[in-house]
Amino acid sequence: MNYAEDYLSFLVHFHGSRDYFECHEILEEYWKETAPKERDSHWVGLIQIAVALYHDRRGNKKGAARTLAKASANLHAKKPELHKLGLDSEKLLKMLGDVHERMLSGSPYASINLPIADLRLIEICRSRCLQEGYIWCRKSDMSNAALIDKHLMRDRSDVISERARQLSLRQTRMEDRP
Repeated sequence: MNYAEDYLSFLVHFHGSRDYFECHEILEEYWKETAPKERDSHWVGLIQIAVALYHDRRGNKKGAARTLAKASANLHAKKPELHKLGLDSEKLLKMLGDVHERMLSGSPYASINLPIADLRLIEICRSRCLQEGYIWCRKSDMSNAALIDKHLMRDRSDVISERARQLSLRQTRMEDRP
């Protein structure tokens, strides 16, 4: 099977760098390019898994469990799509249920590995991890604040600037009304 580059990058970060924030960014961009109106897309389910693990690792068990439940509900209806992505859908859904229970119980975060059924896909991802300097399926580095709190450290100046521009446009429209 052929896999989208963004999906491969998602898997490398998911299993290599454990940068779940980056996983979210990569797949969200891909989803917006390929199926932006499909809120129940399998891409959204995979994004939600990454987001849930990001929250879980930061200690936000309630948010993590809520997001993972949404991912699981979404992906239950997407088994053929998951298969096309080289994933074992049955193992994935079972694992998500187990992780959800762990989150609800308040147990500490633990890194997970998506159940990839395509051995060629695993080899591709392992090779890319090696190229990037990551170790495939290594556990999260819980001492790495840049990884754990990435959302707090990112440059949001472009987002803030765009919000200010949109507000100015709305205010101008309001002033132009009779």
